[in-house]
Amino acid sequence: MMLVGYFEGIDSERGIAWRVADSLSLRRFLGYGLDETTPDHSTMSRTRRLFWVSTHQAVFRWVLKILGAEGLARGTTISIDATTLEANAALRTIKRRDTGQGYEDFLKQLAKDAGIDEPTRAEMARLDRRRKKKGSNKEWRHPHDPDARITKMKDGRTHLAHKAEHAVDLSSGALLAVTLQPADAGDTTTIFKTLQAAKSGAKQLGDEVEEVVADKGYHSNDVMVGLRDEEVRSYVSEPDRGRRQWKGKREGQKQVYANRRRIRGERSKGLQKKRGELTERSFAHMYETGGLRRLHLRGRRNALKRLLIHGAGFNLSLVMRQLFGVGTPRALQGPTSRLSTSVGPLSGLKEPQSPFSDLICRVSTFVGCAVDYLVTGTSHPYSVTRNPISATGC
Repeated sequence: MMLVGYFEGIDSERGIAWRVADSLSLRRFLGYGLDETTPDHSTMSRTRRLFWVSTHQAVFRWVLKILGAEGLARGTTISIDATTLEANAALRTIKRRDTGQGYEDFLKQLAKDAGIDEPTRAEMARLDRRRKKKGSNKEWRHPHDPDARITKMKDGRTHLAHKAEHAVDLSSGALLAVTLQPADAGDTTTIFKTLQAAKSGAKQLGDEVEEVVADKGYHSNDVMVGLRDEEVRSYVSEPDRGRRQWKGKREGQKQVYANRRRIRGERSKGLQKKRGELTERSFAHMYETGGLRRLHLRGRRNALKRLLIHGAGFNLSLVMRQLFGVGTPRALQGPTSRLSTSVGPLSGLKEPQSPFSDLICRVSTFVGCAVDYLVTGTSHPYSVTRNPISATGC
């Protein structure tokens, strides 16, 4: 059902449950008949909570193994980038870490201390605008989502959020790793956790990470030295910091200058162009069309489970494009409808066929094989190019 959420672009679990109950093709995908009741959203959320994060990571790695076996991905040159996801928590309900006082009560107390006995909302807002460092994560937390952090979103709004970080294979666009970090953590402090996850994903493909490409937000002396220690070649864009003082920083200077020489070459320009294309594509598919830009889950573990399945669905799209030429049911709508319109009158069809039914039928067998393998350990002979998935078996 979480895969349905990705392919259909549905953000909430209530929406997924309603869509599954309403769609005949999705009932067939999940193995439910017309006279059977499909799972409720509470069943879905409870089942997700019962499965460990490691179980969701196993599903993600299993799809990576398929990509590696069919030569659809490599793990030698990767790109790392991050984006913010709006948390399922409102700023107006945050509380102070020390006293547990709500934000509105805190402002009323400040107004009374300033001589305003009965402050209006406009007066409290005006008083709040004058304060400095009013959104400190060291002072405030959300009572129901303590992992969410106050941060500025990409569109300039201030909101409680999480930070999703991707490691993308630049040879194919496959997602090697996805991690969920605190939104207030800098890129230079989170890159190594994502790099370790990417190395684990590269092992599933039988490769090792040799090169890392990133934007200037990841550039620092410590990052350059750390990447050298990880035996990884860096292509990290360098921000304009002016003339720098290197006294007592000999090793940092050496690695920064080495990275500077590399990013001035033609290979670096090509890699940065791919980074902008493929990494942003993973963000667009998972969070914009995949419906996860705003989270409907609370807690880092719950959100990470959903992200991992979204990432598995994103990688599964690469296999589907190899099989059928399209990666999502919605991408199939246009070509199928045009084909039905043009061929229908010639073949005697009275109405266009559903663009989802064939694709869902074939993918259901694929996911069924995955579930059988994870639950029972039973493997199925499978090949993308030599033995394509059919509606009757793997």
